[in-house]
Amino acid sequence: MNNNLVIIGGGVAAFNAIKAIREIDSNIDIHLIVNEPINPYYRTRLTKSLFDDLDTDKICLQKKEWYEQNNVIIYRAKEAILVDTDNDTVKLNDGTSLQYTKLLLANGAYNFKPSIEGIDKENVYTIRTLEDIKKIKSKINNYNTILHIGGGIQNLEAAWAFSSNGKDVIIVEFMDRLMPRQLDIRASEILKKAVEATNTKVILNTEVIKLTGNDKVDAAIVRNRESSPEHDGDDPIACDMIIYSVGVRPNKKIYEDTAIKINMGVMVDEHMRTNIENIYAAGDIAEYKGRVGGLWPIAIEQGKIAGYNIAGKASTYTEILPVTNMNAFNLNVFSIGIIDETKASLTLTDDPLDNKSYKRLFIKDKQIIGAIVIGETKYNNMLRKLVNDKTDISSIDYTNRSLVDLLEELKTL
Repeated sequence: MNNNLVIIGGGVAAFNAIKAIREIDSNIDIHLIVNEPINPYYRTRLTKSLFDDLDTDKICLQKKEWYEQNNVIIYRAKEAILVDTDNDTVKLNDGTSLQYTKLLLANGAYNFKPSIEGIDKENVYTIRTLEDIKKIKSKINNYNTILHIGGGIQNLEAAWAFSSNGKDVIIVEFMDRLMPRQLDIRASEILKKAVEATNTKVILNTEVIKLTGNDKVDAAIVRNRESSPEHDGDDPIACDMIIYSVGVRPNKKIYEDTAIKINMGVMVDEHMRTNIENIYAAGDIAEYKGRVGGLWPIAIEQGKIAGYNIAGKASTYTEILPVTNMNAFNLNVFSIGIIDETKASLTLTDDPLDNKSYKRLFIKDKQIIGAIVIGETKYNNMLRKLVNDKTDISSIDYTNRSLVDLLEELKTL
């Protein structure tokens, strides 16, 4: 048998694995299974395509010639339906059977569908794939009031797109503030004010319990979390379109009846190797140290590490701290690392109270362990490096001085 690598999944983890492999090995045959009709693309740009011309060439990670030059055989619009680890084969939904010497699992995750009565009505959408965007774009002129279930990054970006194009927008968030994992209380407050300044309604600490209407949703019944469980819900909120985004789940079902160890996702070690020697996993499908990454930069790094190890270059994955970059509602929002003040020995804050800018650093053991920046972006790359590199800042006096002065001096490190 030829030296064959089969990759299940066509996301950014798979793409970066291919890049890493081709740095070292130009001979291994690479077979890429993509369950969408186009080559790997920037999934993070989907919400930006809601009202723009959808040029698939512009959102693809590379032109089709790149795959030809790198001898990658792509199976577009195909689904892997069976992995046979005893015989080292992958079966596709068109009957094709691919044999492998090594296998990379990079088939990502899906958007979790909440258990809400009426969630399967025809004007309910989520955003995960290019096809999702096409469905929304084909109907968007028929809708005027969009209710978003979930106040995370993706739904906020989508809400901004709808709001900027004249739609009435409502955001219902289960938690008591927006983006609680990425922002502290003050930063969340600034974000909420910016959202509401665009006439977008924000309803916090609330769950959607029912979507009413016949074939189509015409209203959402919500309940404040402080209400008793017996409470039937508050007055209906009229809407003619629903977008839900309440988290993702790894696409692990195909591996459930195999010898591959799974938990939340496919379990991997620091080399991105599963419990089976010639099988690797990377990206949103991979579970490392009990956690599933679920973020674009993590998928990139894991794909690269998997690719190097597949090609024979011993490489170890170093955990990447979570990073948030969002430009919506006339705000630039940046967050990295640990932003829980109880886990820091010192925090430094610059808040001019203009509701447009805000900075906060979280320091522990003479290192910046996290940062939040709203407004200007000139310090973001520096802070990303300082946090990821665990840079010792003890050479700088970071007490009893303004945060802005400190940031300027940190440039010298």
